[in-house]
Amino acid sequence: MSRAASGAERTIVMTGASRGIGRVAARRILTEQPRSHLVLLSRTAPHELLEEFAAIDGTVSTIHTELSSLQSVADATDEVVARARSGDLPPIHTLVCNAGVQHTNALTETIDGFESTFAVNVLANHVLVRRLQDHLHAHASLVITVSDTHFGDLRHNLGMVPGPRWQPVGTLARVGAFPKPAGTTAGRIAYSTSKLAAIYLVHEYARRLPATWRIAGYNPGFVPGTALARDADACSRFAMRRVMPLLTVTPLAASVGDAGRFLADAALGALEAPRGGYIDRSRIAPSSTASYDPQRERETWEAVEALTADFLPKTAKGDIDAHHRHHGGE
Repeated sequence: MSRAASGAERTIVMTGASRGIGRVAARRILTEQPRSHLVLLSRTAPHELLEEFAAIDGTVSTIHTELSSLQSVADATDEVVARARSGDLPPIHTLVCNAGVQHTNALTETIDGFESTFAVNVLANHVLVRRLQDHLHAHASLVITVSDTHFGDLRHNLGMVPGPRWQPVGTLARVGAFPKPAGTTAGRIAYSTSKLAAIYLVHEYARRLPATWRIAGYNPGFVPGTALARDADACSRFAMRRVMPLLTVTPLAASVGDAGRFLADAALGALEAPRGGYIDRSRIAPSSTASYDPQRERETWEAVEALTADFLPKTAKGDIDAHHRHHGGE
């Protein structure tokens, strides 16, 4: 008997669930929707993680995925689709793109020749969305984890991450896009800029993807104690793990538990956002003024489509552009 036939009613596909806020979110999703099949797209799935999830009344499986390789992402989506078609997975209702990276430089290159931060935080998500779009339920939910570092001000990131420096997407997708690219500052700029690009795409997804989908960007806020700074220097890692968590008792930071719970709520629709909206932890809020720019949004879509063209379904580009024109898109 297939897992789908054994009782699960819906499939939730998720990246970034092996640690931090994603792990908390996955656990809550299974608790709140016990008749779900959670598919984890992950490079690693520790045994204790699977045991932890197995103890909850839900079904979990993993598909090995290297998000820094677009071919690996494409292969993973093919496996999801094949299993759904065969009945091994129930209908796919939710896609949560939560994984992200932040490097200590802007020179880390992927196997595809892209700058790693942009590749994982933007391009991999786009390939996931586009390859799965025709296989998701008519009332699907799409949630992409973004970041308030895209504001670029002291209030939102405590001055630890410089704000975005927008450039043509073709430049951002390649190594060395920022001054002194071997330095930590350039790596952090690459991160905040990639999150701005992700928000632009959320807005374009809201314009171009099926009108019955729920689509939102989710900002967990500043969350000390996660593994996002795992590539930082020893002093920064110590501060993030031991000192910064003290800020979670203030409005300046969120705990891993709270941020994960809010992500799950966004994925499950408990936090109802306008289509293409910005969920700031537990509330609906506007993203930065700079993040609302229809021309940049369109240009980002077109550039990302071109950069990932080899990994998209052959008919997808023409079909979605025709749909966009038919519905009066900009």
